[in-house]
Amino acid sequence: MESGVAGSLPSWNPGATRQAIENFIARVTSPDSTEYVPEPERIAVFDNDGTLWSEQPAYFQLLFAMDRIRAMAPDHPEWQNQQPFQAVLEGDLEAVIASGEAGLIELVMTTHAGMTTTEFEDIVAGWLVTARHPQLNRPYTDLVYQPMLELLEYLRANGFKTFIVSGGGIEFMRPWVEEVYGIPPEQVIGSSIKVAFEIRDGEPVLIRLPEIDFIDDKEGKPVGIHKFIGRRPIAAFGNSDGDLQMLQWTAGAPGASLIVLVHHTDAEREWAYDRNSHIGQLDSALVEAGEKNWVVVDMMRDWDTIYPAPVQ
Repeated sequence: MESGVAGSLPSWNPGATRQAIENFIARVTSPDSTEYVPEPERIAVFDNDGTLWSEQPAYFQLLFAMDRIRAMAPDHPEWQNQQPFQAVLEGDLEAVIASGEAGLIELVMTTHAGMTTTEFEDIVAGWLVTARHPQLNRPYTDLVYQPMLELLEYLRANGFKTFIVSGGGIEFMRPWVEEVYGIPPEQVIGSSIKVAFEIRDGEPVLIRLPEIDFIDDKEGKPVGIHKFIGRRPIAAFGNSDGDLQMLQWTAGAPGASLIVLVHHTDAEREWAYDRNSHIGQLDSALVEAGEKNWVVVDMMRDWDTIYPAPVQ
């Protein structure tokens, strides 16, 4: 698409936020513009948790790990009196979170390692079919943001290549993001654990090991972009201080850039929060957004719809 702007944003209310996005797309896609960007350089990066789908009452990958602990518990009676497993089995989310980074890593390693990559992909795919959000009683893949789905399509219709750059696990996201977001698995950057090649029963497999390989959060995000994309984005979308370095990296590129911060302000249709004990806080990013005139999405003001309509 080398002339004109394709697509629309029907779930975005008219106003300064939508206009800023549309104006940016027009400037970088018009060959007559002084800010024109060739298609290969139109890279847009998106955080996932809290930016493309919800992240309350906890990151969905943590809720997946907790469900896996419950499923595995019959083979581990010792977990009844061993933290953080005891808190999971008692349904005490706050105690799980209070176990801190060490406790959360223990849960992830217990539930995400010791199997082949194919086996893990099948487990994630199966969970997403059957699991329901504890408060909204909808599949987790229903809780993606309709305005962001439209934005992804809008960008791609105008020659952008869209990537996920998330602190979540790369192999937790890969099984479903293409169907839900239209983003293929090779355009996902995330945190990862180590894998090893083995021959099992005469077949080559990759085994997931209980060792962290890469954390794609905060300073890790621009590092991951450089390592795996190899081009500096011209558009970046996040919602927390964990995304700040990715936003700064994108904003620091020469030429035009679009920096968008999603602010959760809608307590009626979603949740309203800045700081949260277990969700990435949004303080420094909001301050910098104000100082540098980044685009801040106020969900209550700017989005006519939050989630896609339930499938009947």
